[in-house]
Amino acid sequence: MSDEVKPHGKKSGRKKNSTKEGVKKNLLDIDGQTIELTERVVSMARVAKVVKGGRRFSFNALTVVGDGQNYVGLGFGKAKEVPEAIRKSIEDAKKTVMKVPKKAGTVPHEVIGRFKSARVMLKPAAPGTGIIAGASVRAVIELAGIQDILTKAVGSTNPLNIVKATLNGLQQLTSIEETRLRRGIPLPVLFGAYAKSRRDEKRKEMAAQAVQVAASAPTA
Repeated sequence: MSDEVKPHGKKSGRKKNSTKEGVKKNLLDIDGQTIELTERVVSMARVAKVVKGGRRFSFNALTVVGDGQNYVGLGFGKAKEVPEAIRKSIEDAKKTVMKVPKKAGTVPHEVIGRFKSARVMLKPAAPGTGIIAGASVRAVIELAGIQDILTKAVGSTNPLNIVKATLNGLQQLTSIEETRLRRGIPLPVLFGAYAKSRRDEKRKEMAAQAVQVAASAPTA
């Protein structure tokens, strides 16, 4: 054994309760910008594997990460301990982070997400409506930064299937500019013809009602 004795009371250069220098777990670089992610555990489950010597227990963790503005991702991890399963699920979620298109705090259009037997409908809502969703869908919607939305989940009640169906619906969302470029037509043509036809119909209805009121009015 070595006869060297460490000096008593020697303090390290790092201050008490300070974090170590290095890679921060909650930061992620996407498209040249650094975003700060927030984690939320959607579900935890204990599973058992039957072997010759008995049962071996482990834990599954389903986690959703997002910055609360534009990005969201899903991760799934398995381990013998709960903290390790959560850590694995967070690392897996960072690999699947996607950008969610939005319009005025809600989704641009109605869409139905599908995964296996789960179906999740995402529908735009007026400002002030809030998030009308269950626990599993709400975790994805809130971390994606959506403020007003109407949702409905049918089919499977498995949290993993519901969350994946929600992400499938978010992946189907497209903005107006993307639709214009894909179809190759200008925005006035995309929306103008329909808006003009509806306006003309309303004007004709109002004119017809005015004629009826005038005809039914008693004469002096």
